[in-house]
Amino acid sequence: INGVGIARDAAGRGLDVVLCEKGDLAGGTSSTSTKLIHGGLRYLEHYEFKLVRSALSEREVLLKAAPHIVSPLRFILPQSPGVRPAWLIRIGLFLYDHLGGRERLPGSGSITLTGSPYGAPLKPELQKAAYYSDCWVDDSRLVALNALDASERGATILTRTECVQAAPDADGQGWQVTLVDHNDASRRHLHVRVVVNAAGPWAERCLGEVIDGVPATVMRLVRGSHIVVPKLFDHDSAYIFQNPDRRIVFAIPYEHDFTMIGTTDDDFNGDLDHVKASDYEIDYLCETANRFFAQPISKDDIVWAFSGVRPLLGGGGDQAKEVTRDYRLDLQKAVSGSAVLSVLGGKITTYRKLAEQAVTKLEGIFNTGKDAWTATATLPGGDIANADIDAFIAKAAATYSWLPSDLLRRFAIAYGTRMSVLLESVTNRDAMGAQVCPGLFECEIRYLVDHEWAKTAEDILWRRTKLGLHADQDAVSRLQDWMAAQSMGKHAEAQAAKGTR
Repeated sequence: INGVGIARDAAGRGLDVVLCEKGDLAGGTSSTSTKLIHGGLRYLEHYEFKLVRSALSEREVLLKAAPHIVSPLRFILPQSPGVRPAWLIRIGLFLYDHLGGRERLPGSGSITLTGSPYGAPLKPELQKAAYYSDCWVDDSRLVALNALDASERGATILTRTECVQAAPDADGQGWQVTLVDHNDASRRHLHVRVVVNAAGPWAERCLGEVIDGVPATVMRLVRGSHIVVPKLFDHDSAYIFQNPDRRIVFAIPYEHDFTMIGTTDDDFNGDLDHVKASDYEIDYLCETANRFFAQPISKDDIVWAFSGVRPLLGGGGDQAKEVTRDYRLDLQKAVSGSAVLSVLGGKITTYRKLAEQAVTKLEGIFNTGKDAWTATATLPGGDIANADIDAFIAKAAATYSWLPSDLLRRFAIAYGTRMSVLLESVTNRDAMGAQVCPGLFECEIRYLVDHEWAKTAEDILWRRTKLGLHADQDAVSRLQDWMAAQSMGKHAEAQAAKGTR
């Protein structure tokens, strides 16, 4: 998310930008978050008031920029004996309400759980709770939309393309960069003025193994895991639970039929290309759910588990849950004088502000004279009148009256006003093409391939959408076959065009 955010901001200020991603967009940490735009209530315990204030103010910015994929979400915080006293929580929520210039989100308060729909799924001994509001986000779509905006502003987006070396020029005027296209193993060589290392948990490795002539910075890698189970409650609010070890775990409504539970904070020293939840983490999340919900769950109930690795600032002394989620922008120079900017740390909520500061930091090199601009700009599909998604859905229902209501709502929330591009020339159900997977039609697949860099079934089912939750192996195979046939057809067309020339 930080890389595409910087690419978008830089392209919007008139810079020539090439973004390379060795896998798919959001193929790593940025599709495995807890999917929240939030200030981080628990960070107040560690006196990180600046970080919380910045994150809280960004909630409002992103609500306006992308009202289709960012939405308000109420959190219910049951009082748990022996953890944080009610008076401390009230103080924290008061600060949370007033630190970030809250405009659209409602304030915090307290409720009695007994006899309440919020208390119904919980164990009866949980009788009181606080509540507050933050925002939910479709994290992988946030990445795709930033990349799309960057592309439309002139950036070149290269997926499945890895930067394997960046060697500084002897005269200090830039870098010779080597890229490998993993689609066909071809190599591309570029001369660039500045390298931005926004590789997330791979940033330290890039400094040590890819970018020549600059010292590496040691990062602390922490794995966060989540499980998804059939829904445990019917209302549309989320829960935030306090465990006896003082960790907090969320239980969030997910994709209508499910509940997402997470996250963990475990130090990670494994293979960054193969991250998965440990047995310990899965047990921990199940035990947490069973500590609070009346309906018990077990490993057998898990329909999906996912993990991501967060790169954090700080050493190994503190517990992972206590390490700051703030970020640092390191502008370094190689021996020759060539500049590289590394993004270290950060969280999804503050990506836009981080990107703005990163490009402003580069202004001393490029001198474009262009001001920061993203604070008031919408993301693709986000130009919805008054940022009112419900009114937009109602209007879309009149325009596309032939579209089933559940599909229309999914399109509206995923694509916003870009629905008109997805459904261009589509005037009835038959014109959408075949339903390749449950809820997934040919017109949407073509849109994701042509506009959002989707190249595999996994890209579509687990990042551009979450329809993988509803697709069995036969459906996945049909999608893989469909995409392979389309790819072969395009290759044949390209070869024919070469022959004609």
